[in-house]
Amino acid sequence: MDHLIEKTISKEILYKGKVINLQIEDVELPNGKTSKREIIKHPGAVAILAITDENRIVMVQQYRKALERVIVEIPAGKLEPGEKPEITALRELEEETGYECKTLSHLISFYTSPGFADEIIHLYIARGLTKKEQSADLDEDEFLDVLEVTLEDAEKLIAAKKIYDAKTAYAVQFLQLKKALGD
Repeated sequence: MDHLIEKTISKEILYKGKVINLQIEDVELPNGKTSKREIIKHPGAVAILAITDENRIVMVQQYRKALERVIVEIPAGKLEPGEKPEITALRELEEETGYECKTLSHLISFYTSPGFADEIIHLYIARGLTKKEQSADLDEDEFLDVLEVTLEDAEKLIAAKKIYDAKTAYAVQFLQLKKALGD
């Protein structure tokens, strides 16, 4: 595999933001030639597949400026510096939906766009949900509606392109596979 590695020659950070940093790297390719790579650095994130006792999926509906539209997603959020993903998952579930959970299990971690970004999402499943008395505690720049949908509703939302992000589609497909296998 060493014959595939690109060696970094130089690196320039073009932008440092609240969520991402953008850097340009000059690299030496495996054939000895050079090229440039534009790379987004991201702290990582979590996503939570929260299932109620009634077997409904807790989702959020929110506007995504990059898409210029409202979409339906599973709750998610970025890791804070030094924070373990399971702590982030518990925090984000409570902040975005007002739910706490009895059990939280890691399903999988995956890179969202490895061609240009290092963002990794840690996907968890939360069960034994209880709704807190007070409403969700959103970030000051976060506006969303909480939904509870069946698997069949989620499939219809995918068909209608209202669920249109990879983490949520992945979570729904996980549930479809479990159902198909009789789990």
